[in-house]
Amino acid sequence: MTTALLVVVVLFSFISCGSKDTELAEAVSDRATLPQLHAQAITTVISDSGITRYRINTPQWDIFDKAAQPYWEFPVGIHLERFDEQLNVDANVHCLYARFYEREQLWELKGKVRATNIQGELFETELLFWDQRMEKIYSDSLIKITTAEYIIIGMGFDSNQEMTKYNVRQTQYVFPVQDE
Repeated sequence: MTTALLVVVVLFSFISCGSKDTELAEAVSDRATLPQLHAQAITTVISDSGITRYRINTPQWDIFDKAAQPYWEFPVGIHLERFDEQLNVDANVHCLYARFYEREQLWELKGKVRATNIQGELFETELLFWDQRMEKIYSDSLIKITTAEYIIIGMGFDSNQEMTKYNVRQTQYVFPVQDE
């Protein structure tokens, strides 16, 4: 009986001597700073009338729909391909970072932005915006456009959303492409 009583006393002393301050993680009070959805290694297709039109690949996709200005974020970049009727890639866009503002229907692409239109012309810049409502693509940054005949370098451009009709602002250089 004495041994049992001693064990009980020792157990109670360990329990009562423990720290009464329990550290808890702070509750998240600002939902706007956390994504509602976080997904990794995403490949998705977008179809129109049952026909595949686009494929999106991204290592990470976060949706912040509780933010004051809701947005989707692609912090590790995005690659978008557009398909023709035979499912051949006829245009594509790649960048190191992207953000899509839902209400404004505005894409912001940053970091080594490379876009190829259906004519095979390559657009290279560090910052590009696509306003889906206005059906316009534009940038105020340095732009390099490589066509079959010329390399055009300028500071900023405006374009239709297919990037087939464009105006280079502050054209700095126009080089003819050398035939090999």
